[in-house]
This record gives sequence, C-alpha cells and structure tokens, in this order.
Amino acid sequence: MTDSPVQHLADLARLRGAPELAPQIRNELRAELDQAMAQASWFTIGVMAPSREQALTALRSLEQSQQWEPLELVDSPEELGPVFLKANQKGGTIRIRIEHGLGEGILISGHGDDDTTPSTTWGPLPLDFFS
Repeated sequence: MTDSPVQHLADLARLRGAPELAPQIRNELRAELDQAMAQASWFTIGVMAPSREQALTALRSLEQSQQWEPLELVDSPEELGPVFLKANQKGGTIRIRIEHGLGEGILISGHGDDDTTPSTTWGPLPLDFFS
C-alpha cells in the first residue's frame, strides 16, 4: 500500500498543481500516459511554470521524449514572471504569456482528427516529468 493520493492519471485531474511523485508512481504514470497518448492523433500542451525558461525546458523535454519535431515559439513576453505556455502541435506553434495565480505543471491534451476521438487532458504532471 502506498501513501500517495496519485495512483493513476485520472487522480491528477483534481489537482491545481503537479504533486511530487515517488519514482515507482512516476514510472507507472509514464506507462499509463504512453498508452493513453497512443490513442490520439495530435496534442496541445499547457505548461504552468515560474518562468519562461522553465516552461520551455519542460516542453522541449516532452518533445524529445516523444520524438516530436520541435514547435516554433511565435509569442513570448519580455518581462519576467510566472507563465502559461500553450503549444499546439497541429499548428506547430508555442505561445507564452505572463499568468499569475496558476499552479505548476504540464497539461497534455490528446486530440483526434475528427469527432470520433474525444479530446482528453492529462495532468498536471511535474515540470521534470519527461527529463
């Protein structure tokens, strides 16, 4: 028996920010996420982070782990502060904005090419989940 309130991807949906995960839970969630992502055709990614650099690092780690082509950063604030990064794989773009009051973590939404595959969102996952 484990003390972690997170045992499955669905357990993350009720959280505002990513929890600390024990290595075993992290591995189990990764396997579950890989299986869930295999059902989608393309993805949107949201990253809530303390800085632009941390958000981009988290996204780039996800891209590398999934062997995706890097997306293009088209809009980013010059000022410092907590951010929300929105990446759209279908459009190939990344937009970042200053956003106060958010939690911290990675949100991944899987989409289908038509209405037969409903969109599903997983997370928030820790910023270093794909490192």
